[in-house]
Amino acid sequence: MIRTAREHLRIALYPIIRPRGGDFLYSDEEFMVMLRDIQYCKQLGCNGVVIGMLMADGTVDKARCARLVETAYPLGVTFHRAFDWVCNPFEALEAIIGIGCERILTSGQKPTAEEGADLIDQLVREADDRIVIMPGSGVRAVNIVALAEKTGASEFHTSARLQQASAMQYVNPGMKEDQAVVMAGEEEIRKIRDQLTALTVE
Repeated sequence: MIRTAREHLRIALYPIIRPRGGDFLYSDEEFMVMLRDIQYCKQLGCNGVVIGMLMADGTVDKARCARLVETAYPLGVTFHRAFDWVCNPFEALEAIIGIGCERILTSGQKPTAEEGADLIDQLVREADDRIVIMPGSGVRAVNIVALAEKTGASEFHTSARLQQASAMQYVNPGMKEDQAVVMAGEEEIRKIRDQLTALTVE
């Protein structure tokens, strides 16, 4: 019998609901796009969604985020790295818990989770199992164990990004662009998994 990918893969699918790049202060029109995108994710059978909206003063947009969570129900909801742009991370933590999110993705308000490890550690302690704090940004096999030990986090986000030289023989010099292939590195993912597994077994 041939098994489909869906039958033997157990990967939860959480699309990011983000109508554009840039800041996290969204217009009413952009908010309506987010609502529709969440409804579409539900129709597709996704496991959850990833959201994040802020007010101009750097606080969480509680009213509209709460509506996104309500629209997503019963899907799980993760609050993304908009969290790293809030003015008070501990007030934001309580707001996000109150909204009903199950997880916060954060680099500890620094460019990488390694740099923000001190704040992530404080957030994990303050969360006290009320919400998952997931370190992300720059998480690799070389630092995953140290991050886990430093922060007490149990879930991590990584792109496991690998760059591979392009096999193209002709590259248009006028484009002035590196065409290196960017992908998730299978070996990097395996190392991260194995190191975390060894850490939990010890």
